Amino acid sequence: MNVWNQFFWVIFPYLMITVFLVGHFFRYLTDQTGWTSKSSEFLEKRSLRWGSLLFHYGIWFVFGGHVVGLLVPKSLLSRVGVSDEAYHLMAVYLGGLAGLIAILGLLILIVRRYGDTYISLTSSFGDKLIAVLLLLVMGFGIYNTLGFNLLTEGFDYRSTISPYLRSLIIFAPDSRLMMGVPLTYQLHVFLAFLVMGIWPFTRLVHVWSIPVAYVKRSPIIYRSARLK
Repeated sequence: MNVWNQFFWVIFPYLMITVFLVGHFFRYLTDQTGWTSKSSEFLEKRSLRWGSLLFHYGIWFVFGGHVVGLLVPKSLLSRVGVSDEAYHLMAVYLGGLAGLIAILGLLILIVRRYGDTYISLTSSFGDKLIAVLLLLVMGFGIYNTLGFNLLTEGFDYRSTISPYLRSLIIFAPDSRLMMGVPLTYQLHVFLAFLVMGIWPFTRLVHVWSIPVAYVKRSPIIYRSARLK
Protein backbone atom coordinates (compact mmCIF):
# COMPACT_ATOMS: atom_id res chain seq x y z
CA MET A 1 0.00 0.00 0.00
CA ASN A 2 1.30 3.46 -0.93
CA VAL A 3 2.75 5.32 2.09
CA TRP A 4 1.19 8.65 1.07
CA ASN A 5 -2.17 6.99 0.52
CA GLN A 6 -1.92 5.58 4.04
CA PHE A 7 -1.06 9.00 5.46
CA PHE A 8 -3.76 11.02 3.68
CA TRP A 9 -6.62 8.56 4.17
CA VAL A 10 -5.81 6.87 7.48
CA ILE A 11 -3.35 8.82 9.65
CA PHE A 12 -4.48 12.35 8.72
CA PRO A 13 -8.25 11.74 9.17
CA TYR A 14 -7.81 10.14 12.58
CA LEU A 15 -5.41 12.92 13.59
CA MET A 16 -7.95 15.59 12.64
CA ILE A 17 -10.79 13.74 14.39
CA THR A 18 -8.67 13.50 17.54
CA VAL A 19 -7.81 17.20 17.43
CA PHE A 20 -11.50 17.96 16.85
CA LEU A 21 -12.57 16.06 19.98
CA VAL A 22 -9.69 16.96 22.29
CA GLY A 23 -9.63 20.58 21.05
CA HIS A 24 -13.28 21.12 21.89
CA PHE A 25 -12.86 19.57 25.32
CA PHE A 26 -9.77 21.67 26.05
CA ARG A 27 -11.35 24.90 24.84
CA TYR A 28 -14.49 24.28 26.84
CA LEU A 29 -12.42 23.83 29.99
CA THR A 30 -10.17 26.83 29.41
CA ASP A 31 -12.15 29.34 27.34
CA GLN A 32 -15.87 29.16 28.01
CA THR A 33 -16.20 32.94 27.74
CA GLY A 34 -14.89 32.71 24.19
CA TRP A 35 -17.38 30.00 23.23
CA THR A 36 -19.20 32.35 20.90
CA SER A 37 -19.36 33.52 17.31
CA LYS A 38 -18.22 36.99 18.41
CA SER A 39 -20.92 38.77 16.48
CA SER A 40 -19.93 41.92 14.60
CA GLU A 41 -23.53 42.92 13.92
CA PHE A 42 -23.07 46.29 15.59
CA LEU A 43 -20.38 47.13 13.00
CA GLU A 44 -22.39 46.12 9.92
CA LYS A 45 -25.80 44.49 9.73
CA ARG A 46 -27.27 44.35 6.23
CA SER A 47 -24.83 42.01 4.47
CA LEU A 48 -24.44 39.96 7.67
CA ARG A 49 -28.17 39.27 7.73
CA TRP A 50 -28.33 38.06 4.13
CA GLY A 51 -25.04 36.22 4.19
CA SER A 52 -25.79 34.47 7.46
CA LEU A 53 -29.31 33.42 6.45
CA LEU A 54 -28.25 32.04 3.07
CA PHE A 55 -25.21 30.25 4.46
CA HIS A 56 -26.92 28.66 7.46
CA TYR A 57 -30.05 27.52 5.65
CA GLY A 58 -28.03 26.18 2.74
CA ILE A 59 -25.47 24.40 4.90
CA TRP A 60 -28.11 22.53 6.91
CA PHE A 61 -29.54 21.02 3.72
CA VAL A 62 -26.03 20.25 2.47
CA PHE A 63 -25.19 18.54 5.75
CA GLY A 64 -28.36 16.45 5.60
CA GLY A 65 -27.56 15.40 2.06
CA HIS A 66 -24.05 14.36 3.07
CA VAL A 67 -25.36 12.28 5.95
CA VAL A 68 -27.72 10.38 3.64
CA GLY A 69 -25.31 10.07 0.74
CA LEU A 70 -22.17 9.15 2.65
CA LEU A 71 -23.32 7.28 5.74
CA VAL A 72 -26.41 5.43 4.47
CA PRO A 73 -25.46 2.45 2.28
CA LYS A 74 -26.76 2.40 -1.28
CA SER A 75 -28.40 -0.98 -0.68
CA LEU A 76 -30.41 0.38 2.26
CA LEU A 77 -31.78 3.27 0.20
CA SER A 78 -32.76 0.83 -2.54
CA ARG A 79 -34.70 -1.24 -0.01
CA VAL A 80 -36.81 1.76 1.00
CA GLY A 81 -37.59 2.56 -2.62
CA VAL A 82 -34.96 5.17 -3.52
CA SER A 83 -33.52 4.12 -6.87
CA ASP A 84 -30.09 5.15 -8.11
CA GLU A 85 -31.69 7.44 -10.69
CA ALA A 86 -33.90 9.16 -8.10
CA TYR A 87 -30.97 9.60 -5.72
CA HIS A 88 -28.81 11.02 -8.49
CA LEU A 89 -31.45 13.57 -9.47
CA MET A 90 -31.94 14.69 -5.85
CA ALA A 91 -28.21 14.83 -5.18
CA VAL A 92 -27.42 16.88 -8.28
CA TYR A 93 -30.34 19.29 -8.41
CA LEU A 94 -31.49 19.64 -4.79
CA GLY A 95 -27.98 19.20 -3.40
CA GLY A 96 -26.57 21.53 -6.02
CA LEU A 97 -29.18 24.20 -5.24
CA ALA A 98 -28.51 23.96 -1.50
CA GLY A 99 -24.79 24.17 -2.15
CA LEU A 100 -25.15 27.25 -4.33
CA ILE A 101 -27.28 28.97 -1.68
CA ALA A 102 -24.74 28.15 1.03
CA ILE A 103 -21.72 29.25 -1.00
CA LEU A 104 -23.46 32.49 -2.02
CA GLY A 105 -24.05 33.28 1.64
CA LEU A 106 -20.44 32.39 2.47
CA LEU A 107 -19.14 34.66 -0.30
CA ILE A 108 -21.18 37.55 1.11
CA LEU A 109 -19.72 36.88 4.57
CA ILE A 110 -16.15 36.64 3.21
CA VAL A 111 -16.45 39.89 1.25
CA ARG A 112 -17.82 41.50 4.39
CA ARG A 113 -15.04 40.13 6.61
CA TYR A 114 -12.21 41.03 4.26
CA GLY A 115 -13.70 44.13 2.67
CA ASP A 116 -14.92 46.03 5.72
CA THR A 117 -11.94 47.63 7.47
CA TYR A 118 -13.39 47.55 10.98
CA ILE A 119 -14.64 43.96 10.70
CA SER A 120 -11.32 42.85 9.22
CA LEU A 121 -9.39 44.44 12.09
CA THR A 122 -11.58 42.78 14.71
CA SER A 123 -11.37 39.36 13.03
CA SER A 124 -8.78 36.84 14.19
CA PHE A 125 -6.50 34.92 11.85
CA GLY A 126 -8.50 31.79 12.58
CA ASP A 127 -11.76 33.49 11.60
CA LYS A 128 -10.34 34.49 8.23
CA LEU A 129 -8.61 31.15 7.63
CA ILE A 130 -11.69 29.04 8.36
CA ALA A 131 -13.79 31.16 5.99
CA VAL A 132 -11.34 30.55 3.13
CA LEU A 133 -11.10 26.83 3.91
CA LEU A 134 -14.89 26.53 3.96
CA LEU A 135 -15.02 28.28 0.61
CA LEU A 136 -12.53 25.78 -0.84
CA VAL A 137 -14.39 22.80 0.59
CA MET A 138 -17.71 24.04 -0.72
CA GLY A 139 -16.21 25.10 -4.03
CA PHE A 140 -14.90 21.61 -4.72
CA GLY A 141 -18.21 20.21 -3.49
CA ILE A 142 -20.19 22.35 -5.94
CA TYR A 143 -17.87 21.42 -8.79
CA ASN A 144 -18.17 17.72 -7.95
CA THR A 145 -21.95 17.91 -7.64
CA LEU A 146 -22.71 20.06 -10.67
CA GLY A 147 -19.67 20.45 -12.89
CA PHE A 148 -18.30 16.92 -12.64
CA ASN A 149 -21.69 15.22 -12.89
CA LEU A 150 -23.23 17.45 -15.56
CA LEU A 151 -20.17 18.06 -17.76
CA THR A 152 -18.54 14.62 -17.56
CA GLU A 153 -19.66 11.04 -17.21
CA GLY A 154 -19.95 11.54 -13.45
CA PHE A 155 -18.50 9.57 -10.57
CA ASP A 156 -20.14 7.07 -8.22
CA TYR A 157 -18.81 8.17 -4.85
CA ARG A 158 -21.29 5.91 -3.07
CA SER A 159 -19.19 2.86 -3.98
CA THR A 160 -15.85 4.44 -3.01
CA ILE A 161 -15.90 7.48 -0.69
CA SER A 162 -19.02 6.41 1.20
CA PRO A 163 -17.74 2.96 2.23
CA TYR A 164 -14.34 4.50 2.95
CA LEU A 165 -15.85 6.96 5.45
CA ARG A 166 -17.91 4.20 7.03
CA SER A 167 -14.74 2.13 7.37
CA LEU A 168 -13.17 5.01 9.33
CA ILE A 169 -16.13 5.12 11.69
CA ILE A 170 -15.84 1.41 12.56
CA PHE A 171 -12.04 1.72 12.95
CA ALA A 172 -11.30 -0.52 9.98
CA PRO A 173 -10.02 2.07 7.48
CA ASP A 174 -9.68 0.90 3.89
CA SER A 175 -7.59 3.57 2.17
CA ARG A 176 -7.56 1.55 -1.06
CA LEU A 177 -11.07 2.80 -1.74
CA MET A 178 -9.65 6.33 -2.22
CA MET A 179 -6.94 5.39 -4.72
CA GLY A 180 -9.09 5.69 -7.84
CA VAL A 181 -11.12 8.69 -6.67
CA PRO A 182 -10.83 11.84 -8.88
CA LEU A 183 -8.55 14.56 -7.53
CA THR A 184 -11.33 17.10 -6.91
CA TYR A 185 -13.20 14.59 -4.75
CA GLN A 186 -10.00 13.77 -2.86
CA LEU A 187 -9.36 17.47 -2.22
CA HIS A 188 -12.93 17.92 -1.02
CA VAL A 189 -12.53 15.11 1.52
CA PHE A 190 -9.02 16.17 2.59
CA LEU A 191 -10.05 19.80 3.15
CA ALA A 192 -13.14 18.70 5.05
CA PHE A 193 -10.92 16.80 7.49
CA LEU A 194 -8.62 19.84 7.74
CA VAL A 195 -11.59 22.05 8.63
CA MET A 196 -12.54 19.51 11.28
CA GLY A 197 -9.09 19.80 12.85
CA ILE A 198 -9.12 23.60 12.90
CA TRP A 199 -12.76 23.83 14.01
CA PRO A 200 -12.25 23.92 17.83
CA PHE A 201 -9.98 26.97 17.58
CA THR A 202 -12.32 29.16 15.54
CA ARG A 203 -15.76 30.74 15.81
CA LEU A 204 -17.29 27.51 14.48
CA VAL A 205 -17.58 26.30 18.08
CA HIS A 206 -20.76 28.36 18.32
CA VAL A 207 -22.49 25.53 16.44
CA TRP A 208 -22.63 23.67 19.75
CA SER A 209 -24.22 26.66 21.50
CA ILE A 210 -27.59 26.45 19.79
CA PRO A 211 -30.13 27.81 22.32
CA VAL A 212 -32.22 24.63 22.42
CA ALA A 213 -33.51 25.54 25.89
CA TYR A 214 -35.33 28.54 24.39
CA VAL A 215 -37.88 26.18 22.84
CA LYS A 216 -39.21 25.07 26.23
CA ARG A 217 -38.62 28.34 28.03
CA SER A 218 -41.72 30.07 29.39
CA PRO A 219 -42.71 33.14 27.42
CA ILE A 220 -41.66 36.49 28.82
CA ILE A 221 -44.63 38.74 29.52
CA TYR A 222 -44.12 42.47 29.27
CA ARG A 223 -46.52 44.80 31.05
CA SER A 224 -46.58 48.52 30.81
CA ALA A 225 -45.73 50.39 34.00
CA ARG A 226 -48.21 53.18 34.66
CA LEU A 227 -47.15 56.02 36.85
CA LYS A 228 -49.61 56.91 39.59
